[in-house]
Amino acid sequence: MIGKGLALVTGMDWVKHRRVVNPAFNTDKLKAMTRRMAACTLSTLQGWEHQLVCSKNHFKEIDIRREFQNLTGDIIAHTAFGSSYIEGKAVFETQRELQPYVLASATDIYIPGRQYIPTWSNRQTWKLDSKIRTTVGSIVESRLKKGDESGYGDDLLGLLMGVSEPASLKQADLKLNMHEIVEECKTFYFAGHETTSNLLTWTVYLLSLHPEWQNRLREEVQKECGSEVPDAEKLNRLKLVNMVILEVLRLYCPVISLVRVASEDMKLGKLMIPKDTMVTIPLAMIHRSKMQWGEDANEFNPRRFSQGVSKAAKHPNALLAFSVGPRACIGQNFAMMEAKLVIALILQRFSFSLSSTYIHAPVDNLTLQPQFGLPVVLKSLGV
Repeated sequence: MIGKGLALVTGMDWVKHRRVVNPAFNTDKLKAMTRRMAACTLSTLQGWEHQLVCSKNHFKEIDIRREFQNLTGDIIAHTAFGSSYIEGKAVFETQRELQPYVLASATDIYIPGRQYIPTWSNRQTWKLDSKIRTTVGSIVESRLKKGDESGYGDDLLGLLMGVSEPASLKQADLKLNMHEIVEECKTFYFAGHETTSNLLTWTVYLLSLHPEWQNRLREEVQKECGSEVPDAEKLNRLKLVNMVILEVLRLYCPVISLVRVASEDMKLGKLMIPKDTMVTIPLAMIHRSKMQWGEDANEFNPRRFSQGVSKAAKHPNALLAFSVGPRACIGQNFAMMEAKLVIALILQRFSFSLSSTYIHAPVDNLTLQPQFGLPVVLKSLGV
């Protein structure tokens, strides 16, 4: 489901993947991706506006979680596959079909060798995985036939194919084979779609609970951007928006735990951890620790990030939403830029509040999600 891409490979394989993928997230690439993000978002918001026009009451209840799933799927398809967007979206829709089978397998009792038995569930898993590989493979083959000296595209896939890399990276041992390209595409989708979708969902949830913060953010967006679509430079000036998103990541982190393996015998406090021991890091507990965050650790207080992440808690690395160190999420800036852009464009055009039908039931389905969706009442600001 996640793919054995950058998030899971180790050793020299990780070094190779990191060097190949890294150029996709440099400043210039992110600026180009921002334009694609904005185009996808505006298309979605126009659909919302049409629904409101058709509504006699000039407000509309929508499941914002489902809307964000579709939106972030579109954004990932455009930034990962560019001109091959339609085929790319098919890949991601297939991967979404795969998710419930993966979740069922992860929560079931493990019996060695069971994954090789042709049960109905396993056959469906194999079928969907094969479809993903076949589709990505056909996209790659098509680009190989059309490619020229200018490369195979400025999207993620073009970079993974290794043609648009700087000359210093065009070495045989730094090329990704077909299997590695497929795995990286799967990783990029899960890490960039599922997590960002839920980050946006919980952001709208908390801004609905705290309308005073919704108004503050709207005022900031209007001051810095007016009615224009924010570019990367304007997004960097949205300090309050950034603080709110960081607080959302603290309270409702899409990934609630990380797993690491000890590379050698080590001592952590009074605890001895033998080499090769798998260690689970409970992010949700750390992010709500009163020892680190103070007595208001369970409360929504974006101002704690007014001096930056490192000074928000007693320990500079208490916020672990994107992990830390060399294995920190390579797409952190991509995710933050996407979240700020989407929230800013929504605030320019709409106000929102929780529907009376909402039931608060966060559940960990690979990522932290509202179990019954997030119905909100949307109102147009007349922009």
